[in-house]
Amino acid sequence: MVTKCTNGTEALVNCLAQYVINPLLLLLFAIGMLVFVYGTVEFMAGLSELNDKKEEGKKHMLWGLVGMFVMAAAYAIVKLIANTVGTNIPLR
Repeated sequence: MVTKCTNGTEALVNCLAQYVINPLLLLLFAIGMLVFVYGTVEFMAGLSELNDKKEEGKKHMLWGLVGMFVMAAAYAIVKLIANTVGTNIPLR
């Protein structure tokens, strides 16, 4: 479905959500997922060694999870605001 971004405020908000907010949230969530996976690999690689790789891996896993949680919360907040205002923003 192609919407024109010039037909009023609701169309502009829909276009903003579809072309800016959704891809940005998805990109940041994917970055959090990559940090988590990197931390997992780093943790597993450091299991047999007696260095700080294990601790660094734990930190990366924690911050990856925090990042994914924040992005999921941002998605929920945007959806909540859209429902409160009464607009039908296509958040996917």
